[in-house]
Amino acid sequence: MVYTTYEARAGVGVISLDRPDRRNAQNAELLDELDAAWTRADEDPDVRVILLRANGPHFSAGHDISGDSRDAYDVTAPDRLTSLRAFETKRYLGYSRRWRDIPKPSIAAVQGGCIAGALLLVWPCDLIVASDDAYFTDFVARMGIGGVEYHGHTWELGARKAKEMLFTGMRMGAAEAERRGMVNRVVPRESLDQAAFELAAEIARIHPFALAMAKRAVNQTLDIQGQYSSLQSAFDLHTLGHANAMIESGYPILAWDVRSLAEQNKNGS
Repeated sequence: MVYTTYEARAGVGVISLDRPDRRNAQNAELLDELDAAWTRADEDPDVRVILLRANGPHFSAGHDISGDSRDAYDVTAPDRLTSLRAFETKRYLGYSRRWRDIPKPSIAAVQGGCIAGALLLVWPCDLIVASDDAYFTDFVARMGIGGVEYHGHTWELGARKAKEMLFTGMRMGAAEAERRGMVNRVVPRESLDQAAFELAAEIARIHPFALAMAKRAVNQTLDIQGQYSSLQSAFDLHTLGHANAMIESGYPILAWDVRSLAEQNKNGS
């Protein structure tokens, strides 16, 4: 592994983001490694709890939007929207949903910035322990898109606070996130790793079948309330935002230029 590390101890599978020089920004390789680590922890019978953490001053700066991060699809190709949606369906919405539904309890330990696409890593986790300097934000409306791909804002924050974050790109500190129920515990920065691991080890002492059924009961309740369907619906709107951005940037979103086609129809050709 290049961008992540993995170890199992005391019944806890510890997954670490390890790209601190880029603030743990997520390119395709990091996300694929991360999914492989989740799978490894899920399939290890000795692992009862999964702990996701990050090396460096910040948990994650979100998706890597530098030029070399777009190698997975060609932004100038005629089928760019189809390729982009396939990429995001697999690595953004798809991975997050899969991690959310792994039967084993999971904990995210968050320090510093947890920005935009980083929310796709922590919201699927069952519990969040945050350092007192942690903050959470989603400012992608400034990019012409109505929120990140795993659109859990309303479920995590409530409707009005979700709108405030999306409309303004506000940073929500760990203390407020705890008050709103998005974060379970806030601890001093220097205690984060120890506090998160101790919580994981405490949970790991419970019978794994009981843990799996407790998690399933809560997740199914959320799905009955509409969470699963709302995430998919919001993802469709997210793709529509990409399509609009492509049109405004001068790239047609189909395999032909729709304006040229309209002109051909107008001329009867």
